[in-house]
Amino acid sequence: MNRRIFIRELGAAAVAVAAGVRVASAEPAAAEGRWIQTVKGKIPAADLGRMLAHEHVLVDFIGAEQVSPTRYDAAEVFRVALPHLKQARELGARALVECTPAFLARDPALLLRLSEASGLHVLTNTGLYGARKNIFLPAYAQVESAEQLAARWIAEARDGIGNTGVRPGFIKSGVDAEPVLSAVQRKLIAATALTHAATGLTIAVHTGRGPGLEQLDVLQELGVGAEAWVWVHAQGAKDEDLIAAAERGAWISCDGLNRNSVTRHLHLCREFKRRGQLGRVLLSHDAGWFDPAKPGGGTFRGYDLLFAVFLPLLRENGFSEAEIDQVTVRNPAEAYAVRVRVRS
Repeated sequence: MNRRIFIRELGAAAVAVAAGVRVASAEPAAAEGRWIQTVKGKIPAADLGRMLAHEHVLVDFIGAEQVSPTRYDAAEVFRVALPHLKQARELGARALVECTPAFLARDPALLLRLSEASGLHVLTNTGLYGARKNIFLPAYAQVESAEQLAARWIAEARDGIGNTGVRPGFIKSGVDAEPVLSAVQRKLIAATALTHAATGLTIAVHTGRGPGLEQLDVLQELGVGAEAWVWVHAQGAKDEDLIAAAERGAWISCDGLNRNSVTRHLHLCREFKRRGQLGRVLLSHDAGWFDPAKPGGGTFRGYDLLFAVFLPLLRENGFSEAEIDQVTVRNPAEAYAVRVRVRS
């Protein structure tokens, strides 16, 4: 039996078992409730609060072959980033999804320090990022199978990242904005599916205008439900593709909020509300970040526009407080709660 037929017939959980992976239970026990994995540990999903669903603290674009902690001073990054995190908390944020992947300067120890100092719940990630023609992929990603890559990521979820003791709260990947997935990037998506089946971690993929629906097809061939997947940078895609993904159950992350994109973000929120799909929308800035290649880390863009401009704009356009809480509190808690979501 070939791999595709095997996957289709047995689903993600069985494939994970075949790969030697321990599979998480499909749903937590009712008495335990749902939970979120932060850099400080598990918290009840109900305690998450208003979340920024896609931000960065530190990103280094030098490439997988040269990226290194020696390229920046963690104490300087801490000093630069902390005031922005504190400001976000003062404005109403209680949680932040930090989306810098491995080999782009993911630093769990730094995020733990910032979480403790700012009072924000912070999530970090496992996975690998294939966008920008794979320059952020280590050499092993080109030759290892989806099962081998998944085993690496599952180990981080089980044991922590490196020697930090910090566990990832979601899976991060990235694909190019091409009409179809490349072979390597398709393999990455398959690896995220296997990892999700074993850990229950949500899959967030840098996609933009790229092949979002094809990713859903890959996941669902592997038995993973669309509810496990976040279309990252969705504001760059066609409305009809986003609606189709939401109708399948995917999360639509409108996370490029800046002063030039307010009109686009408002349109998307209004359109999803009109279509009865506001319950699939996430909001954020894709802001920050300290860049080691620039003097002083460059210009750090804060996490304040959502609170200072966009939420008031939603209110002016007829969105109720319950609807605002839907997209900034309830949706993120549901999207990032750790549980296996299987194809229906």
